[in-house]
Amino acid sequence: MKVCLIKTSSMGDLLHTLPALTDAQRAIPDLQLDWVAEENFAEIPQWHSAVNRVIPMALRRWRKKPFNAQVRYQWRQYRTLLQANEYDAVIDAQGLLKSAVFATRLAHGVKHGYDCRSIREPLAAFFYDKTYNIRYRQHAVERIRQLFAAGLGYPLPTAKGDYGIAHHFLNQPHFAPPYLIFIHSTTRNDKHWPEAAWRELIALLEPYGYRIRLPWGNEKERLRAERLAHGFAYADVLPKTSLSQIANQLAHAKAVVSVDTGLSHLTAALDKPNITLYGASDPMLIGAYGNNQTALAAESMAEITVRQVIDQLKTTIERV
Repeated sequence: MKVCLIKTSSMGDLLHTLPALTDAQRAIPDLQLDWVAEENFAEIPQWHSAVNRVIPMALRRWRKKPFNAQVRYQWRQYRTLLQANEYDAVIDAQGLLKSAVFATRLAHGVKHGYDCRSIREPLAAFFYDKTYNIRYRQHAVERIRQLFAAGLGYPLPTAKGDYGIAHHFLNQPHFAPPYLIFIHSTTRNDKHWPEAAWRELIALLEPYGYRIRLPWGNEKERLRAERLAHGFAYADVLPKTSLSQIANQLAHAKAVVSVDTGLSHLTAALDKPNITLYGASDPMLIGAYGNNQTALAAESMAEITVRQVIDQLKTTIERV
C-alpha cells in the first residue's frame, strides 16, 4: 500500500506523527510511505523504518521570493517529485490551508483529513475526499493515530503509542560518563524558566557527579548556555549540532530537564526520562508524550521552584 503523508512542520508536530506510522506499519505489512516535510525537519522522517521517501518542501523560504528563478525551479522539482506516484491514500495530518493547497491537493490519490469540526483551519477540509471527526480536546499524538486508523482502515491499537525511533540511536556506539541534558531555550519568552533557577539547579547537582550538557540552536541560545555554565566545571556547552546529532546526545543521557520546545518532544520520542516545565501551554494537549515523561506545570514558569525540579529529578533518576 502506497501512502503519502502531509505533515510539514514543526519539529514537535512531526514527532507527534511517528506513533501513527508505527501503528500503520504493524497493521499493513506492505506499507510504503512517502512523507512531505519542511526542509528544516526532513531528518526526522528518515529515522522511522516505515518511511520510504522524504519529499522536502521549502514553503517558508519560497514565500519570501516567489518570483525568483531558482525558487520557481525548486517549486517545479517539488511538484514533479510529489506527483511521481499514484497513492492509495494521501493523509493530511497537518490540517492547515497551506498544507492542503501546496501539498495535499497536488498529490495523486484519495485524500483523507479531519472534518471541518475537528480541524484547525476548517477551509482545509474542503480539499479532502474523505473526512473524519476526530475529537479535538485530546493529545495530538492520539488524534493523528485515530486519523491514520480511520483513513487506512485498521483497528486503533489500545496500547500507548510507540514512536519507533529509539533503537535508531541507541544502536549507535556512545562512550561518555553519565550526563544530564538541560534544554533551556525555546522560542517564546513566557516558556523560559529563569536563568537564576537553572544556575541554582546546576549548583545543587554538583554532589551527584553528573556532567551537565547544554544544547543550543542559535546565537542567542548559545549565549544563554554560556551564562548558565559559567563557573561550573561540570557543565558543558555543546557545539552546534544537527537534529540527528542532538538526538544521539539525548538518547544516551541519564535524564533530561526541559522547557516546552521541540527538543522536549524529541526526548519523549526517544523514551528518555524527561521532566518538562510548563507555564504557558497545556501539557494535556501538546505536552511530551511517551514513557518516563513528567510534567511540572504552573500558571507561570517563575512559579516552578528549583526544589520541585530537583526532587522530581532525583526521583526520576532513581527509577532508571
